[in-house]
Amino acid sequence: MNEHYDVIILGTGLKECILSGLLSHYGKKILVLDRNPYYGGETASLNLTNLYNTFKPNEKIPSKYGENRHWNVDLIPKFILVGGNLVKILKKTRVTNYLEWLVVEGSYVYQHQKKSLLFSEKFIHKVPATDMEALVSPLLSLMEKNRCKNFYQYVSEWDGSNPNTWDNLNPFKLSMLDIYKYFNLCQLTIDFLGHAVALYLNDDYLKEPAYKTLERIKLYMQSISTFGKSPFIYPLYGLGGIPEGFSRMCAINGGTFMLNKNVNEFLFNTNGQVNGIKSTDGEVAYCDKIICDPSYVMHLKNKIKKNGQVIRCICILSNPIPETNDINSCQIIIPQNQLNRKSDIYINLVSFQHGVTLKGKYIAIVSATVETNNPLKEIEKPLELLGNIEEKFVKISDIYVAITNKPADNIFVTSSYDATSHFETATNDLLEIWENIYGQKLNFDDLNTKNDEF
Repeated sequence: MNEHYDVIILGTGLKECILSGLLSHYGKKILVLDRNPYYGGETASLNLTNLYNTFKPNEKIPSKYGENRHWNVDLIPKFILVGGNLVKILKKTRVTNYLEWLVVEGSYVYQHQKKSLLFSEKFIHKVPATDMEALVSPLLSLMEKNRCKNFYQYVSEWDGSNPNTWDNLNPFKLSMLDIYKYFNLCQLTIDFLGHAVALYLNDDYLKEPAYKTLERIKLYMQSISTFGKSPFIYPLYGLGGIPEGFSRMCAINGGTFMLNKNVNEFLFNTNGQVNGIKSTDGEVAYCDKIICDPSYVMHLKNKIKKNGQVIRCICILSNPIPETNDINSCQIIIPQNQLNRKSDIYINLVSFQHGVTLKGKYIAIVSATVETNNPLKEIEKPLELLGNIEEKFVKISDIYVAITNKPADNIFVTSSYDATSHFETATNDLLEIWENIYGQKLNFDDLNTKNDEF
């Protein structure tokens, strides 16, 4: 290991592996180390034995759950937005060729509607994502259907670079709240547009320039038009295949990978810049830069700061989630206002159809940003939505972010994964690191790999 590398990457989470593949594609000499015996880090997919060893090491695995080969349970549940940046990277690098994809069958939003003479009490509703869906959605009143339809028609024709499509609404000067008011949309409509369509974590976006949200809503609409059921896809056999695919890309480009290899010391030059690492077994490797997840810099001062916590509850079910038309995969977003919170709660459902569970079983994962001293209480209502739960595995994780995005010591730290049910914020994080390393944005058009083997 006593060699010099352009970049040493610590950890094999999704962000780190994508960056290893991209950097190697541009000719950088890469070394990737991981203290774990498996790829994926925080974003790994675990078999049944590893799942119980991680969460319930003293419990016997029920025989009804079959064998390890039937299970690939994601530690961090995320779906992939069809029109998002992660798909662009997957396509351009051809990593997507090594994965099989399934469309997520539905995208839903939670909204409590009281019983009436015509309708029974209902909580989960399909997200209307077009003008025609708005006209038939039970989420909306008769008058609101028309207002929402008009809004969707406006967004579908809107082009940020063409003022003729703005209808005299300057999206760079007006806030998104101003646009909502112009269309006279009610709070319930604003909730699902902002959180289930634009995919914001909270309502801070309302005060920001409207063009940012209009672009996100248009991206969602374009993504859902690809397959019709939802704008999200998910890989067969779980998310663990994505970091493995980029690891393969890096290896083909000459990168070196070492699992079960921990680091106990960073080496610095006289200018305070990192120039190498030393492993626990005494081996040394030299470098110009380091990229790592937060767990590798806990011992260093002024590198990261805690930015809250996320609670995730992995649930094994024998049935689909009630009120979702018995589908085998879906996303449910619970907007913050529905449960008097400051942030949304997310539910991801996958099943045996995705090669991640024993036949007839489902995995539902509830994710939420912790807001109180009783995180389990915060997810009681979302868990109720799942119906009968056979087994639960709960983890509360600290969220860390880098104190500076342009570190003088050349140690670049990825952010912890948030509670969102999709990879958009995670992808934006790795693209920001790329820009801070190279001084320019990643050029997607320049990503086509020239290696015919890959």
